[in-house]
Order: sequence, then structure tokens, then C-alpha cells
Amino acid sequence: MKRRTLLKSAVALAAWYGLPSAPLFAAARANDRIADGEARPFSFEGLRERARRLAAEPYRDGARRLPETLAALTPHQYNEIGYDPAHALWRGQSDRLNVQFIHAGMAFDQPVRMYSVDADSGQAREIHFRPELFDYARADVDVSQLGSDLGFAGFRVFKAPSLDQKDIISFLGASYFRAVDGSYQYGLSARGATVNTFAEGEQEEFPDFTHFWFETPAPGATRFTAFALLDSPKLAGAYRFVIDCADDGVVMDIDSHLFPRQAIAQLGIAPMTSMFSCGGHQRRQCRTLHPRVHDSDRLALWRGNGEWVCRPLNNPPRIQFNTFGDQDPKGFGMLQTHRDFDDYEDVIGRYHDRPSLWVEPKGQWGAGEIQLLELPTTGETMDNVVAFWKPEKAIQGGEALNFGYRLHWGARAPVHTDLARVRATLSGMGGFPEGWAPGEHYPDVWAERIAVDFVGGELKALYDGDIDVDTQLDTSAGQVKDLHVLWVKDLEGFRILFDWYPDSDATDPVNMRLTLSARGKVISETWLFQYFPPPKEERRFPPFPGSRA
Repeated sequence: MKRRTLLKSAVALAAWYGLPSAPLFAAARANDRIADGEARPFSFEGLRERARRLAAEPYRDGARRLPETLAALTPHQYNEIGYDPAHALWRGQSDRLNVQFIHAGMAFDQPVRMYSVDADSGQAREIHFRPELFDYARADVDVSQLGSDLGFAGFRVFKAPSLDQKDIISFLGASYFRAVDGSYQYGLSARGATVNTFAEGEQEEFPDFTHFWFETPAPGATRFTAFALLDSPKLAGAYRFVIDCADDGVVMDIDSHLFPRQAIAQLGIAPMTSMFSCGGHQRRQCRTLHPRVHDSDRLALWRGNGEWVCRPLNNPPRIQFNTFGDQDPKGFGMLQTHRDFDDYEDVIGRYHDRPSLWVEPKGQWGAGEIQLLELPTTGETMDNVVAFWKPEKAIQGGEALNFGYRLHWGARAPVHTDLARVRATLSGMGGFPEGWAPGEHYPDVWAERIAVDFVGGELKALYDGDIDVDTQLDTSAGQVKDLHVLWVKDLEGFRILFDWYPDSDATDPVNMRLTLSARGKVISETWLFQYFPPPKEERRFPPFPGSRA
């Protein structure tokens, strides 16, 4: 699909994976004022008005043909272009934060303009591209081809004590950006906005952040403010990011003002993009030595009515698009809940260190739905899951929209339910007693066994008090048999175990919904699951030793 090409080799880039920047240069080369443009007034109000005027004009694609020495770079060669930390923005002005800019190259051909803002005077100066900002010692780049108006591809933010070694925030490619927690391990990404990601009859477009303005932080501060201008054929926008680089994660307060040029069938607010390849209920797809491979394992929803929902992510056999209607959502995110090295056994990807991302809406967003797109993938190098909020109201050209929200990047979501939570979802062969195997003593009737583990909340108190825990399990097709509610001492929680039998040869996805209740009230979050029955010819058990199979 075309949307996969947008990442443009970003999976190999240092900006995505936090590789070290160039070695430190001599202090004598330090330049605290790399902003060399003419001083001009800047304000967020002025930026909003600029975006409004931009949306009233025909769209102009700012992408340009790169010099051959940059366009022909391989990902490895591109990574070898280092930024000179001596020219980092705020160097000598902040002992806690600095910004380093990312060179244009390969398919990153949209020039991004950068500006430094003096918050006291309200004056902004452009930071122009010039080769002396970069280190080409390890890169095969003909500097004579670069010119003086190349712009940048993006930027990275560094925080003490690793001011020049490991970045904690990266903005690179269209409106994509990422952040880390104390692990310094990048994972899923966010975007400024999505346009027609999966709208029938519409071409998806990827809005670009074309300009950034950075306010100089106070000495010793780990919080800074950045502003961005967004543009695309159907949409322009102004963004304010107030970014707090805390030790346990990054928190971004975002104020977005969007101005559609024309009607948009599917506008995505607070979008996030992640990867789920295999693991848990799809562990049979893990064909490498790793028992799990994913940046996120579930979509979590805190609905406006207070319901908490766990929706395990899938690597589906075909494209799947699901929607979850809501009114004034309290929060949603894609979480990485399995956080032990043993879960992945991966010393390169370090998936157990990858952050979760939680969206906290500010104000009332009204009616709409969380939309989830899942694509098939054969490996871990391509993001295949997208989620965002789509307003119910039709988006027309010429109107003005405002959405405020807070993004939390960290090991866990900043909020959680007091109800019992889904620990894991597992699946495998069914149709025979647990602890046995299919064979001569049991009918050769194929079934899928599914287990859902719930932990926390009131569960231990209910078990110790000998209080019955009831299940409410619904499926959109097939039959459920042999349902068991098992107390698991090792987890101090319940495992809900059941077999699902098909009632047709259909391979359409089967939607399942499960909650636990006791004393007449719901005591767990809602488990929503989408199961994909295999084709009829694959619905068989492996040969039993000694059989005639």
C-alpha cells in the first residue's frame, strides 16, 4: 500500500533509533547563536492566522529535488551524517536541553525551516542550513552540491546527562514524531494529523510540518515550547507543543488549530502508529527465535461513559478497519504492557523497553469514534497499526477546528482503572481437555482454545471470600463450549478459558466481548477481541503419534 512508503527508509535512521550523534568538537567552535536570520515578530496568534490564510490559498508542494549526492544516499550512508553538537541550539544557554537538526537526504526532500524565538522580546530568527553545522567525515557527501537553501529534514532533542549522545525526542518525516522514557528506546510514533487514512474512494495524504519555532528554555528547565506549521493539499494547521522532558517519560501538551482547505472524509486527531508482528494470541506467527515482536500489544480506551476497554492488537491475514464510537472520550492509547526481557528475548530490538503512548483529551471532544487500522506484516520493520480520533461532525473546507490534548510517553499509561485488568490473551488448539492432547480418545473436531487472564481490582478479595465471579461472553459467530473460570495462584487472578467452535466455513473475523461481574456489578475492564478463523482446509489437528495421519 502507498501508506507504507511514507516512512521512506526511516526504520533505518539514527533519528528513529537514537544512535549517537557525531563526536564532540572542540569547545572553541561553539556557537551559542546559530540563528542567523533577520529578527521578526513571532506569536502563536500570528501563527494561527498564518495557517488560516494558508488554507485559503491553493496548496503548494514544498518538496524539492535533492542534489544527487543526497538523493542517492543509502540509509547507512545517511546515518553517517552527524550534527556538530557544538552548534546545538541552546548550547551555552541551557545545561539541561539542546536541539540538534537532521540533514536532508534520501527521500526526506521536504525542506523544514527552523527558527529560534526569544520569548521575552517575541522576536524569531531563522536558523539557515549551512554545511558547517554538520560533520561529513564519515559520510560520502559532495558538500559543493548542497547550496545554501537546503533546509533541514527534522530535529532531535537531547537532555542532560546525555546531552550529545542519546536523543529523547525526534521529529522526522511528514508530521511524525517520537519520544522515549528513561530507557532511551524509541518505539511507536505519533503524528500531527491524518487525512483519509482508510476512507473509501479517497487518496490518503500525509500532512507535513514545514516550519518549527523554538523558545529558549529557562536555565535548568526540562520544559520547553515549540510551535509548528502544518500543511497538506486538504489541510493547514498551527500547533503549540509544551514539552516536559521528565526522567520517567516525556509529556507533551498540544494545542492544535486546524483549517481544512476542502471537505475531508476522514480526519484523524491525535494519531499514533505502531507495529504488532506476533506474540501472545498470535505467537504461532513468531517464526524467529523471539516469542514476541511488537512495539505495542493493545489499544486501550477509557470511554466517556467511564468504561475501560482492552483491545489486543492483531497482525491480521488481511486489512482490518474497526471503529469504537464514543462521546467525550477520557483517554486512549497504544500500550506495551509486556515489559520483561523474557517476553521477547531480543537484545537488538529491546521491545521490553519500548514506551507506551497515552492520549489525554483536554476539554470535550464531542461525538466521534476511535478508528483502528491493522495491516498484515511479515516482519518488524514496518509499522502496521494506526489509531486516532475521528470527529463525528463532517469536516468542511473553510472552517476552523481546535483540539487540545496531552501525550504521555512512558512505560505505562499515567492512569488506570481500579477494576480487574486484562493481563494477557492466549490462544491455541482446543477441543480436548486441558492438559491432554488431541488424539484417539477425543473427536477430531477442530476448535480454537482462548484464554484471557484478569488480574488486580477486587479479584483476590473475591476469591478469598469465596464469592462467585461470573462471565459475560459474547461472540459474533460460532459457538462457545467448555468455559472455565480458573483461579491462578501465580497471578493472583482469574484465567477465563473456553473453546470456540466454528458454525460455518467462513473466515470472516469473529468479534468477541468479555467482562467479569460479581454481586451484580461489573468488576473488570471490557475485553474486545477479533479472532480470524483459518480456512476450512487448515482446521485440523497435527497427527497424533502412532495414528494413520
